[in-house]
Amino acid sequence: MRETRPVAQPGAIAGERGTESGLPRRLGGVTATLVVIASMIGSGAFTTTGLLVGGISSTGGILLAWLIGGVVALFGALSYAELAACIPRNGGEYRLLGEVYHPAVGFVAGWISLVVGFSAPIAASALGFAAYVHALWPALPPKGTAIALVLMLSLLHAARVTLGASVQNVFAAAKVLLIVAFVVGALFVVAPPATDSLSIPFGEILQPPFAVGLILVGFAYSGWNGAAYLAGEVHEPKRNLPLALVAGTAIVTLLYLGLNAVFLVGTTRPQLRGTVEVGHVAAVAIFGDEAGRILSSLIALALISSVSAMVMVGPRVYEAMGDDYRALRFLRRRTEQGGPRLSIALQALLATLMIVTASFGELLLYIGFTLSLSAGLTVVGVIVWRRRAPELARPYRTWGYPLTPALFAAFSGWMIVHSFYERPLESLFGVATIVVGLLIYWIVRRAGLSRWD
Repeated sequence: MRETRPVAQPGAIAGERGTESGLPRRLGGVTATLVVIASMIGSGAFTTTGLLVGGISSTGGILLAWLIGGVVALFGALSYAELAACIPRNGGEYRLLGEVYHPAVGFVAGWISLVVGFSAPIAASALGFAAYVHALWPALPPKGTAIALVLMLSLLHAARVTLGASVQNVFAAAKVLLIVAFVVGALFVVAPPATDSLSIPFGEILQPPFAVGLILVGFAYSGWNGAAYLAGEVHEPKRNLPLALVAGTAIVTLLYLGLNAVFLVGTTRPQLRGTVEVGHVAAVAIFGDEAGRILSSLIALALISSVSAMVMVGPRVYEAMGDDYRALRFLRRRTEQGGPRLSIALQALLATLMIVTASFGELLLYIGFTLSLSAGLTVVGVIVWRRRAPELARPYRTWGYPLTPALFAAFSGWMIVHSFYERPLESLFGVATIVVGLLIYWIVRRAGLSRWD
């Protein structure tokens, strides 16, 4: 069977294809920005530093890792914004890579989104939430708590889109206010750090532990592309998508730097080393037991927003795949006022299986390797798309092009190489995920069950 690739006609994508799916554009720019913020600020924000402390010796080195992660995420957001504004349809990397490269690349990206991009981070964030709940109420089993959260939020978003979006906005805004209050409150309690503690031993930056630390930080920043997955439901996407991607990423970078500075200055390294519930440890150390418990409860509630954002966004990718492949049409079924219910159910099932079978750290490294490959290919797609369709109307053009996408792609490649070197098992699981995706694509195309057949 001859493979064909959809080639964009200049000027066709930005206007007409935004409504090709027939979905109403109910989500405004504020909601899209808050989706990015909520998707990014998850378990990684309140857990990753405990894992970094074991490999990076200096406070300055850890903060540098967080700064680099934010800059790289911003470069990615600047690049994604151009493609998302040109192709304002649901699907994220599935839609973008399928348009820019080939349907097979897009299909594998969609498969990666299902398994690694959303189900695995949902599981990791739910486990992070459960760790905080367990620290406050030890009688509650962590894995049972995590599963209950996933199921509850999945039912909510399957029931009603507008209700899910409203709940999402409230939680996202509350999470930002919580971090700001935590950082500002700590300024009045914590003594300023010694200048030498912020020095950066630059020899350490070239060592493998720093590279592993950046992989973990990369997980904490994942979600910066969240609005691109909802492009088909965003009102005025040409304006709101770039704004949401860039503004959301910049806001989160500033919040992360302040939050982790407080974590590191307000506690001792032995207190943090290997700890998942970093926010709980820091809150108790800085504000005392009672105030610390209250803040830890609020952090646990804030983590609900992260899981909610991913539960909301992920199924839009699988639904887009159902539009293109007849064998996957079941993923398109929606409730009358709600989201794609079978897509949400499939995602919840995979997340539950990962909660039961994997640890928090294993999930982070598995996620980091595979998503680096998918995101890197998408950002390179900005360069490819400029060359293939230079006449295409671009409502937004990437700032700093071509340096911005090139630096992001180089960083993604560096992370992939170091992932293989340092953690080969988790990386091989990532490769296996890609191979399975290609196999499923081949089966579907052989059966003649796609819109290109």
